[in-house]
Amino acid sequence: MRSDETYMALALAEARRAAELGEVPIGAVVVCEDALVASGHNRREIDHDPAGHAEFLAIRSASQALGRWRLSDCTVYVTLEPCPMCAGLMHQARIARCVFASDDPKAGALGTLYDLSSDERLNHRFEVTSGILADESAELLRNFFRRLREERS
Repeated sequence: MRSDETYMALALAEARRAAELGEVPIGAVVVCEDALVASGHNRREIDHDPAGHAEFLAIRSASQALGRWRLSDCTVYVTLEPCPMCAGLMHQARIARCVFASDDPKAGALGTLYDLSSDERLNHRFEVTSGILADESAELLRNFFRRLREERS
C-alpha cells in the first residue's frame, strides 16, 4: 500500500503543472483502493470557470472514470485545504477521506474556518488528515505569489 506522502507528491506534481500555466499552484488526485483514479490542477483562469479548482476537477474526473457519483471508497489528496465549494463537493460525492497539505486561513473548510467534514447536521462525514508535505506545498504557493508580485512591480 502506498503512503499518503506518495500520493501527495503526485498532487504536488499537478500543482506544479498549474503554476506552469500561470494558475495558482494547487493540485489534487483521487485514489480508490490504492490506485490512482484521477488527477487535476487549478484551471480557473484558463477555462474562465469559477469551479475550476483542482479537487473539483479531479473528483468530477474520478466519477466519470468510475462510472458513479458515489466515491465512498475514495480518498482525495489536495495540496491546499479545500474551500467550502470543494469540501461541499466531497460531502456530496460521499468521499471516505481527504488528505491535504497546507491549511488555508482564507477559505479552509476542513477545519480552519469551517469544518464540513464532521458537521453533524450533514448526512455524511469523512476523515481528514492534514499537514502531509505541507512545507513543500506552502513553498510552492509562496514562490508563485512572490513571482506574481515581482511581475506586477
